Amino acid sequence: MFNLQHKIAAITGGGSGIGRAIAELFAAQGAQVFILELSALAGEDTVKQIESKGGKAKTFTCNVSEQAQVKNVLSTIAEDAGRIDILVNCAGISHIGRLDTTTEEDFDRIFKVNVKGVYNAMAGVIGQMIKQGGGVILNLASIAGSMGLADRFAYSTSKGAILSMTFSVARDYIKHNVRCNCISPARVHTAFVDGFLSKNYPGQEKEMFEKLSKAQPIGRMGKPEEIAALALYLCSDEAAFVTGTDYPIDGGYIKLSN
Repeated sequence: MFNLQHKIAAITGGGSGIGRAIAELFAAQGAQVFILELSALAGEDTVKQIESKGGKAKTFTCNVSEQAQVKNVLSTIAEDAGRIDILVNCAGISHIGRLDTTTEEDFDRIFKVNVKGVYNAMAGVIGQMIKQGGGVILNLASIAGSMGLADRFAYSTSKGAILSMTFSVARDYIKHNVRCNCISPARVHTAFVDGFLSKNYPGQEKEMFEKLSKAQPIGRMGKPEEIAALALYLCSDEAAFVTGTDYPIDGGYIKLSN
């Protein structure tokens, strides 16, 4: 089950965190992985890790907010590999602030990456997927998109847009055998979390880590590998009947939080 042999997968933000975990798992399951990553070093590091375990991967330095760059990279992948079976949109950035503390510059920056970046990548593969007779698109949303989080106005808004785009694409292209779903994680322990704590709570990292962990009813943060496992299912042939759906993976946050 969950065999991705002969599948071509393009993954944005595959150089770190959840994106890297997904890239590594997909490669382990037989997919040929192409990473679109802003950091050339991070992308190359993921490729080396995949290749060290016998997998196939290649990275392209790419700013997902720049449509010409994204379309050019995806066209190159389709030309070289002959198809693109899977697109996973993981690239994203965060921002702390309420409505009254979010500047226009911050708002535009978040939307350029989190919303336009996803739009650019989907627009870059949809023609190829129609041409080849189908494909799978998976977007990384967040519980912030469906319920909002305190002090995350722009970020929550951007992730709400991911939900709407996912549902719209699923509806518009179901007749072309293109499936589109999204995943909504709660807090996941990545290097981003560690950096956030050291920057905003110097000397209190351990205390704040515990507090953020216990915000999930299950009592801990998620692991990138756990998100990757759900992504693998949704992008595999075993999920052929699944489209137009958001999957919370949140340690009980949405349903069980007080």
